[in-house]
Amino acid sequence: MKFLRYIMLAGVFSSALGLIALAQAAGMPTSGEKSVAKDLVLKGDAKCTRCHDESDSPKVLSIGRSKHGTTADNRTPTCTSCHGDSTAHESNPAGLKDRPHPDRYFDKHSKTPIEDRNEACLTCHRKDAKRSHWEGSTHQSRDVACTACHQIHTQHDKVRDKRTQPEVCFTCHKEQRAQINRPSHHPIPEGKMSCSDCHNPHGSVGPKLMKRDSVNDTCYTCHTEKRGPFVHSHEPVSEDCSICHNPHGTTAESMLKARPPFLCHQCHTPHGGQVAQLKGQGGSITSGKSGINYTQGRGCLNCHTQVHGSNNPSVTNPTPQFNFR
Repeated sequence: MKFLRYIMLAGVFSSALGLIALAQAAGMPTSGEKSVAKDLVLKGDAKCTRCHDESDSPKVLSIGRSKHGTTADNRTPTCTSCHGDSTAHESNPAGLKDRPHPDRYFDKHSKTPIEDRNEACLTCHRKDAKRSHWEGSTHQSRDVACTACHQIHTQHDKVRDKRTQPEVCFTCHKEQRAQINRPSHHPIPEGKMSCSDCHNPHGSVGPKLMKRDSVNDTCYTCHTEKRGPFVHSHEPVSEDCSICHNPHGTTAESMLKARPPFLCHQCHTPHGGQVAQLKGQGGSITSGKSGINYTQGRGCLNCHTQVHGSNNPSVTNPTPQFNFR
């Protein structure tokens, strides 16, 4: 009996040693040891994750699913890289019911100056060529914070997704929201294009935050056949595509600002010569505004099919093609 009792006690003792070994391997505190906080996502995040977890809003641990949570990259930031050391927030030395805010915090009610908030991002991202023109850009000069567009503690940043990016831009750009829903528009609502295909929101040397140096160069990125060179170029085409087109959307086809011939008549005098007399009617009309109604079939494009430029011969002052006398 004593022998069997010894065997049972030895088994219990060995089991206890095994449990202690497992606890130590898992980082769990054993008897006589103090609990030491472990990093959960980022290096050194134990300082923050002792209190902040997925029950917070935003869910702070979700940063581990984003590029900022790639621990294999030595450029990966820590919590304090963005929020500062935040010693007062951590220790609450005054014993306040509501802890002091971190040194930098980024919600929409934040009292941290926007310049300081953006500096937390630009510390790393200023080296990127896409952001080299941020200083002095429209968004920077109008105090737009990086976090006004970007979400950090999330796997899916809406502004980085072609399908959801317009929702973020339309938060401020209400007029463009209305235009993009007109019958003739770029395929942005369909998810085939995004605002950043044409614009660089972080700044550019072109007008209106265009990615290229000019409006035309940006358009030619896709519409290469309109570039030319042509023997006979259409002056407004060479100057600025937006003279005739509204790229965000219109009610006229091809995103034209007005339907032909009315669009053409903003620059060109209607055909008909100095005085054109209609057959069967005793009066005559001049080639002023009333002549608009007598443009051939009300469609300049019936004859002028290559409005962006062509290599066909051009006559400077042609005689009237239609004589009703």
